[in-house]
Order: sequence, then C-alpha cells, then structure tokens
Amino acid sequence: MKNLVFASLVILSSITYSQKKGNFTISFESNSQYNLFDKEEVSIKNENFRSNNYLNLNYTISDFSFGIQLESYAPNAILNFSPSFNKQIGLGTAFVKFKNKKLDVTLGHFYEQFGSGLTLRSWEDRQLGINNALLGANIKFLPNPYLEFTGFVARQRKGFEIAKSNLIGFNTEINLGSFLKSDKTGVNLGLSYVGKDEDYTSNTPGFIGAYFPNYVYTTSTRLDINHNNFYINSEYVYKSNDVRIKANNDGVNETKVSDGNAILLTLGYSQKGLGISSTFRRLENMNFYSEREAAGNPFNEQIVNYLPNLTKQHDYSLTNIYVYQAQSGTDFSRGDFRNGVLNGFVRDGEIGNQIDVYYKIKRSSLLGGKYGTKLALNFSYWAGLKTNIITTNIDGVYDINYTTDFLNFKNKYYRDINLEVRKKWSKKWASIFSYVNLFYDKEILESKEDKVHANIAVIESTYKIGKGKAIRAEIQHLWTKDDQKNWAAGTAEFNASTKLSFFATDMYNYGDEQKHYYNAGTSYTKGKSRFALSYGKQRGGLLCVGGVCREVSASTGFNFNFITSF
Repeated sequence: MKNLVFASLVILSSITYSQKKGNFTISFESNSQYNLFDKEEVSIKNENFRSNNYLNLNYTISDFSFGIQLESYAPNAILNFSPSFNKQIGLGTAFVKFKNKKLDVTLGHFYEQFGSGLTLRSWEDRQLGINNALLGANIKFLPNPYLEFTGFVARQRKGFEIAKSNLIGFNTEINLGSFLKSDKTGVNLGLSYVGKDEDYTSNTPGFIGAYFPNYVYTTSTRLDINHNNFYINSEYVYKSNDVRIKANNDGVNETKVSDGNAILLTLGYSQKGLGISSTFRRLENMNFYSEREAAGNPFNEQIVNYLPNLTKQHDYSLTNIYVYQAQSGTDFSRGDFRNGVLNGFVRDGEIGNQIDVYYKIKRSSLLGGKYGTKLALNFSYWAGLKTNIITTNIDGVYDINYTTDFLNFKNKYYRDINLEVRKKWSKKWASIFSYVNLFYDKEILESKEDKVHANIAVIESTYKIGKGKAIRAEIQHLWTKDDQKNWAAGTAEFNASTKLSFFATDMYNYGDEQKHYYNAGTSYTKGKSRFALSYGKQRGGLLCVGGVCREVSASTGFNFNFITSF
C-alpha cells in the first residue's frame, strides 16, 4: 500500500506539472448519513455520523492517461458497507494507461468484463458498496477490425488491501460478420478463460485443505448471431472442481468438491414498434470468489464473476419489497443425513427464463390516441435445479452425492408477471400504469416461513407546468395475505425549475405492523454540481442495482449527497 501511495503522489505531481499540455479532470462525490435510530432499530454508540467520499483525478495526454481515486470512510462507512472500509482513508485505485488504435495497456488498477460477465466482471458501484477492481497488468491487442485479444495478470481489490490469490485471464473476440463483409448477418465468437490460484486452509477440524484444489478456472464459449431483425446470443461456461459454496453465499461446504457450469441463451426479434426477447439461464455451482473465505459475506466483496437476477428491474418502492436474487450455490444444511438416510433435501443452482415484449400502439388509432401508447409485458420464472440424491456406505462410512436434471422447472422459487402501460395525454401530461403479480418463496430465498403471493398496482403521472416546472405523483398498493400483509405507498415531487426539486414519499404497512416508512428531501443542481438532502425512515431489506443486491438495515436519519466535477 505504501508503494501505491507513493506512486499516486508521483502521478499527481506529473499531472500538476504538465496539465497545461493535456486534459485534466477532477470529480468528487460525498455520501453521508446522520442516523438517529429509533427504539426498534439497532443503535451503534458513537457511530451516528457516517460518510463515504471519493476524489477522482484523471489526466490524459496524447496516448497516455493517468488516474487515481482517493477514498475516505471516516468516521465510518455508511450503514451496511463492509466493515473493512470503516475509519479508512487512503488510495483506492491508481493506474497508468497507454492506448492507440491497436494496443491498450493498463498498469495498476483496472476494470474488465469478459462476455456477459459469467466468467469475469470487475466494476465499481458506490451505491452497492462494490469495487472489485483488479490490480496488475491488462493488455488488449487489436491487430485488425475482426480480432481483439485481452490478457491480464492481477489480484483483486479487498477493501484497501488485495486478495491473497492470483488471477489470470484471457479473452478473444472474433467478428466473423465483418470478416465475411456481410451487411445483413453479423456473427461474433467469444472465448474466455479465467483462473485463480489460492492457497486454502480449511477451518474444519480434520481438514487441512490438501483435498481441495488451489487452482480453479472457468472457460466460456460465446456465439452471437444477428440476421435482419432477429438475434441469438448464446454462452456456455464451465467451472473446474472447487469447494462447494453454499446457496445464498452462506459459507463453504468443505466436505465436497464439484465442478460447475452455466448456460445463457437469448433469442430476440426487433422492428419499429415491436420488440420481443426471451432469455434462458441455468446455473450450477457457479459462485466464484478470489478468496473462498469471502463466501458468506453480505457485502458482495471479492466476487470474480457476475450473476445478476434476470427479472424486471423496478423503479417503485413496493415492487422492490420481494426481489429475487440469483441462486447458484449448493445447500446441504437443510438435510439431516444419518445412517444413510437423508431427511430433507439438497439445493443446487437455478434454472429459469425471462420474456420481454414491447409494443407501441400507433398514433391516431383507437387505443393509441393522439400520441400513441407504449405497452411492456414481462414474465419471469425461476426454480431450483432438481437434485437426485446418491448415498453410499463404504465400510460403515456414509457419504452423500447428487446429480441434477438438465431441464426441470418444478422446484419453483419465484415467478412474476408485469404489465406496464405508458400513455401521453397531452404535451404536458403523461402517465404510467403498472401491474405486478408475483410468487416469492421466502422459505427458500430468505430461510423464513412464508410463501408470498402478491399483487401490486402503481399509477404515476407527470404534469409539466412550463419553464422547467413539473409535478409528479405516484400511488402504489400491494395486496397479499402472506408475510407482512398489505402495503400502500405514495410519492409527490415538485420540480421548481430545472435546478431545484422537492419530494416526499411514504410507505405504509397497514396490514401487519401498522408502520410508516417516510422520506422527504430536496436537490439542487448547478452546472456540473448536484446537492441532495433528505430525512426519513428506511425499511430494512434489499437494495438492488442492475440485478445485484445488498442488505440494508432499518434506520432513521438524514442523508446528504454531493457530486461535482471540473
């Protein structure tokens, strides 16, 4: 770390000295909380104020670019961030980059993704507390318009430290469509390899780790084809033998090793006013961490690959109460195996699909009206892989293994149907109508008793007053006889100008807890700077961005956000 800090200072000095010759940019973001905590919330003494701050400096000259990101989590990181950030101030990332038409070389920290991310994705999301940047060397070579090669050697970021494993990766992208010079048909082939070398010591008495492979790798083969209005995207991933990482990332099962695999297939059709897409995915033992001990942490730390949920991404508070998370691990914990008899079950992976249909009813038609009407229909269904138990008795020692059915959708975890209608009534007035019907197996997904059947309805309208002024309002309702029963919610937002806005929201659980979760605030934007301040009561649950989620605690207090760049 000391060497990295010294390197960042050298880079910063170079930037300051030569900024007149190149392009120098600075950005700063601050997210702070002052938590008051009510009687039912967990209070942490002397830690009411929490703040995450990011200062990013970048300098570009000719084919070279330099950058550093300084981070502060003092006096503590905001709620539900990894405690490894608490009270830390220092260098988060630093890099030196050379890029021309054929060569792209990065030394230091970098972000990378192969294909859809099933083998590798490193990225930063400050809202989720994710920054799994890679520290090492990353090289891209583009010898011609048809080929791209990528190779890297690195270690993954772990808070302000780095993981104890070495990562190596290779990726090839072949544009066969351009090579064949076809105007109507595009064909792309992708090949990836990612390996991890990690010394592993078991935490289980009697296991020293010698039975577990230090080296684990994934391979990916992808084929994307598009012809006129049709497209097919396909990917198959294989993961070599590894210690089984349990479902819900609930630690490591050290008594077994097994390989894993993933299949991703998307079929689609698109034309003006109509779009249809269907995505199928099957995951089996695909959790992949730079350190096995990271399995079970709730902070999305040290994840090597990207396994988002493939369901509709909602914008409303009530539609985000029951959120499905991808299930790719194994679970023996609910099985009681004695004398060769398994009382319970083994859970492994997921299988399911998502279908999206978009359609625009033409203007001046009976249903389209003057401005037309946009319809969006979404359906998703996700189930656990059907497992077939195999028990053995060798000299009185019982063991358990299992196989999985390739296509079996009977173990239903989650299902939803979503309908959205967007209607513009006039130049100033537009509305959105949404309806959701869902099933959520809380017993499986959250280890709680309920199986939830729910219906959710949302009405949102925006009216433009003029000169940057607008009023937006939404009304939501959730009906269910299960879990916490019925909810109601509402939002009112007033944009006083293009720079200043105010809002107030409330979620009311009137079916069970008789509790309000309210929030009110304001934001102001001037140039490239934005200020936001709010006060409210946050419901405990999942916060999800782009299909990746983190748990957030119930809390009451103030939130402040400031972003600027120049």
